[in-house]
Amino acid sequence: MAAPTVPQPSPETLAAFEAAKGFMPVHEGLALYAAAVEAGRLGLPLLEIGTYCGRSAILLADAARAAGTVAVTVDHHRGSEEQQPGWEYHDPEVVDPQVGLMDTLPTFRRTLHAAGLEPYVVAVVGRSPQVAKVWAGELGLVFIDGGHTDEHATGDYEGWAPRVAQGGLLVVHDVFPDPADEFTGQAPYRVYLRALESGAFTEVSATDSLRVLRRTGPGI
Repeated sequence: MAAPTVPQPSPETLAAFEAAKGFMPVHEGLALYAAAVEAGRLGLPLLEIGTYCGRSAILLADAARAAGTVAVTVDHHRGSEEQQPGWEYHDPEVVDPQVGLMDTLPTFRRTLHAAGLEPYVVAVVGRSPQVAKVWAGELGLVFIDGGHTDEHATGDYEGWAPRVAQGGLLVVHDVFPDPADEFTGQAPYRVYLRALESGAFTEVSATDSLRVLRRTGPGI
C-alpha cells in the first residue's frame, strides 16, 4: 500500500512563506502546514500564538482557506524577549520610530496582503493570556510559538491547550531538549512534556524543533 500523500502548499504559498520575514525553516513550515490541513478538516479555527511578521501565518491561512475556516493570530506585536534591542534576533526595521518600540503589525499586514491571504485571517492584537480569557470556542489547532520564558510559554499552554477540540492538534515550536538551549527552547520543551504528561495529548510527529500532538483525552 502506498504511503499517504503529505499535503503541500502551492508554489505561490511556499514562495510567499520563503519571502516573508521570520525564523521558521522551510521543513518545519511544511510540517506545520500538513498539521494545519489535517486539523482544518474539523471545520474549526486554526490559531497561532506568536505571529511576528506573518511567516507561519501564511501557511495557516492557506490551510484555513482550503478548509473553509479562518486562521486566528494572537500577538501584541511588540516583539518577544530575544527580539528586543541588544539581543540576537533584534531587527531595527520593525521598530516604530515615533514610539521607539517594536511594531511588527504593519509588516505582518503587508505579508498577508502580498500573499493574497488577508480574507482568511483574523488578527488579534493583544497578550495571549488576556485573549485566552475571552475566547469561548473550540479550536482545531493551537500553534504555540510565542515568548520563550517559562512565564510566557506556560501562560500560552494554560490559556489555549484546553481549547483544542478532541481530535484537534497542539503544535509547539522551538522544542529543544538540550539544557544548553535554556533561553531559546527549554520553556517550550517543558510545555511539550507537560502536554504529554497531562494524558490529554498524544504525539503525532516531530520535525526538528516542531512537535505535533493530538488531543485524545480530557485532563488538561
